[in-house]
Amino acid sequence: MGITALQVHGERLGGDVGEYRGATTAARFGDPQAEFARLRSTCGVYDLGFRAKISLTGGDRVRWLNGMVTNNIRDLALGHGAYAFLLNPQGHILGDMYAYNRGESITVDTDSGQTEKILATFDHYIIMDDVEVTNLSERLTALGIAGPKSREVLAAAGFAVPDLQLLQAQSVMWQGTECTLVRGEDVEAHSYEIWLAPGSVRELWDALVASAAAPIGSEALELHRIVSGTPRYGVDIRERDLPQETEQARALNFNKGCYVGQEIVERIRSRGAVHRKFTGFLADGAVQIARGNKIVAGEKEVGEITSAASLHLADGEKTVALGYIRREVGVPGREITIASAKATVVQVPITDNVLRHEMSSVEQRPA
Repeated sequence: MGITALQVHGERLGGDVGEYRGATTAARFGDPQAEFARLRSTCGVYDLGFRAKISLTGGDRVRWLNGMVTNNIRDLALGHGAYAFLLNPQGHILGDMYAYNRGESITVDTDSGQTEKILATFDHYIIMDDVEVTNLSERLTALGIAGPKSREVLAAAGFAVPDLQLLQAQSVMWQGTECTLVRGEDVEAHSYEIWLAPGSVRELWDALVASAAAPIGSEALELHRIVSGTPRYGVDIRERDLPQETEQARALNFNKGCYVGQEIVERIRSRGAVHRKFTGFLADGAVQIARGNKIVAGEKEVGEITSAASLHLADGEKTVALGYIRREVGVPGREITIASAKATVVQVPITDNVLRHEMSSVEQRPA
């Protein structure tokens, strides 16, 4: 388990540290609930050193990666990225990643905890292909910034912020340091990533904090992830899960041609939907809902929870969860039971309006 570059260079950074997604990083700087609120209302900056970067070079890199993952790499425009799954031949998910067309290379971005498996899988499938795989994790780290005021904060810190499409990456200069600015795909979060050399990460962190970005730890990031309905590999997405069960249509392309596991994915599409779906759940109050809890509807077990978090909101405490439920039951507004707690199926991402409206509806329903 490695220590992120920000922690290595972060003398007197403050906050408590812990393990997150395969790396040691800041867990909290104060109250995680307050940090979560800043992400939603103003702007927060956070360590993305738990994300690993892998470079693919060589003349066959595009064709080869296109034959490995579920999304269309062949037609990625210069500077643009795509989210994709890596499957085994049986169609089960070995990992997830973002792949960015960087011109003379492809940059693969994934959690540090997945790096070893992904590198081993890549190595297994490179046979006579002109592809060179390089782990850039020691040479490249990243910070994230999100919230309605994130663009203003970037400008105040000295960035000339270009107009970027979702998952578009562009090289920029910041105070003489070469960086890559990446627009996040979460429209609600107004998020950006800044990739840069490890030696400059503390200076950039200090500049963003001085420009009114609140320091955010991994505990608040996890709250935000769950409310956003973003599945995490190894927690919400497991190797036993099939791509269509995860509801991550953004990871799939059905017109790109063959890839490892493609036959299973296509068979599911042609024969009809899978029986389970990944979705969100809301319960009133700080109820005890945890990963592994079963979901019950009409005294019948219909699913399981994979992630859960309690939120301290202005109008009271709520519990948000993610998990898998049978499709015929997983309709937004459907009341179910999780670990003896009444909850409601909700569509993700879960907006602030949904948090207020859905819980008011539950309170008004007859027992």
